[in-house]
Amino acid sequence: MIKVGIVGGTGYTGVELLRLLAQHPEVQITAITSRTEAGLPVSDLFPSLRGRIDLKFSTPDDAKLTECDAVFFATPHGVAMAQAKELLAAGVKILDLAADFRLQDVKEFAQWYGLEHSCPEILAEAVYGLPEINREAIKKARVVGLAGCYPTSVQLGLAPLLSQKSTGGSQLIDGTHIISDSKSGTSGAGRKAEIGTLLSEASDNFKAYSVKGHRHLPEIVQGLKAIAGHDQIGLTFVPHLTPMVRGIHSTIYARLTEVGMSVDYQALYEHFYQDEPFVDVMPAGSHPETRSVRGSNGLRVAVHRPGNGDTLVILVVEDNLVKGASGQGVQCLNLMFGLPETTGLTQIAVSP
Repeated sequence: MIKVGIVGGTGYTGVELLRLLAQHPEVQITAITSRTEAGLPVSDLFPSLRGRIDLKFSTPDDAKLTECDAVFFATPHGVAMAQAKELLAAGVKILDLAADFRLQDVKEFAQWYGLEHSCPEILAEAVYGLPEINREAIKKARVVGLAGCYPTSVQLGLAPLLSQKSTGGSQLIDGTHIISDSKSGTSGAGRKAEIGTLLSEASDNFKAYSVKGHRHLPEIVQGLKAIAGHDQIGLTFVPHLTPMVRGIHSTIYARLTEVGMSVDYQALYEHFYQDEPFVDVMPAGSHPETRSVRGSNGLRVAVHRPGNGDTLVILVVEDNLVKGASGQGVQCLNLMFGLPETTGLTQIAVSP
């Protein structure tokens, strides 16, 4: 059994990790930390886990994290990098759901997150946690910086158009003029008291935010450059808050090049993702809905070419707490420990 600890088990990604790992046949959860809830049984805070998790929250100092095989950080930015050296020295593998090990440029990290990176030498070896793109590197990793929710949807939506293995080196789209119009449910803001996510504020409402620049923008651009194998990427990314609890819907617009005008994009996407257990390329003409992936680790994508013109419209949906966060974390855990990638992640989406 893989002994797993969770640092920061009281937020939405933390409880989602608990839900998924409690059903994982090869995992034993040995520690769950929370300074504010130390001593409280997990099932008292999350009644949905009654009979499934028989642990109490403990402080990070009392939790025996160095005795784990792997530790998840479901914490604010900056926490994982503060504990990384000690855990790695003890042979513990790290999976961070925050941004500490996502951006490889420490200056860019400081600019967007307001923190100086405390362990750039560990950042240099960290692997970006997007299995469909970095599967082989994740298998060998000691540290995985898990992809963000928006970045997962945008990168997987565009990967077939940019990847050298699918394009043969051709530029199918103008990578300097990509637009992603992305929407998220309120759980993406975390489990905290904030005016903008109060029921009376978010319900029966729809709004854009962070149009000048969202902290996921550099992460997405970094990932798209790696997928494309060049730096000629320009992205306009506009996030929106929708009045739902779970879900990401990204509508992505890409302008075709002259070479790209003759490609069968439905076939391209189907071929690119044919062996991916968690990416479902929908039939031509489909419009995937967020409720079709709620509670599952699946991502659904549909590609459209309106009027057979020069613009592709890619529609991507995922559950921001599962494929956009904790489910993807479990997917990476499986890879790091040599397990089938789908282990513990075969839950069917909840409907309605």
